[in-house]
Amino acid sequence: MENSESAAQPPPAPKPSRRRNKRGEGGRLREDIVTAAAELLDEAGDEHAVTLRSVARRVGIAAPSIYPHFPDQPAIMLAVVQREFAALEQLLRSGLEQAGDDPRRRLRAVCDGYLDFARSHPERYRTMFGGVWIPALEGSSLTEEDMASLGSEAMELLAGALGECVAAGVAESDDVPADATALWVGLHGLAHQRAVSPSFRWPQDVADRIVTALAHLKDA
Repeated sequence: MENSESAAQPPPAPKPSRRRNKRGEGGRLREDIVTAAAELLDEAGDEHAVTLRSVARRVGIAAPSIYPHFPDQPAIMLAVVQREFAALEQLLRSGLEQAGDDPRRRLRAVCDGYLDFARSHPERYRTMFGGVWIPALEGSSLTEEDMASLGSEAMELLAGALGECVAAGVAESDDVPADATALWVGLHGLAHQRAVSPSFRWPQDVADRIVTALAHLKDA
């Protein structure tokens, strides 16, 4: 039986409902939904924490209000991942711009930017590349093309930087797309192992060794 003190405490106040968007503000609600899903993902590190109910609760709306923007949970997750890939691509482009015209520096800027992104956004990175989110396409609104297109621009930037090195005669790749894929696998492996083995004493030049070997760079 509750004592008088606990019985006298009022129940927690419900979260205020979200103010109804004005005409033309539907795009803002869509972004709020994506942001809420990303926050839930960061907090839990598990896509199962992202449900229509949990997202609606975080935004302060009723769950049915999500449907005009996203038909199901996988569509929300796709939007989260697409936004993170866009952030990665912007980071890589900024690195290329700052690297100038030297092809070696441009390639390293892309590689370093990738590793920096993985280190700075571990939960988002795991969702993008680490198998945290592998949706079942059957029964969802997603298509194979939706999944195949993820990260395509980032890969094009990496392949483009490697191709510049080959054209400048500082790399010996005879199959740029294949070697760019191998280089990405090497970078991903390093990013993953750094995350899961933080106490390992990584050689300071380990990234240099990976890029030099997999990009087939010639001695400077």
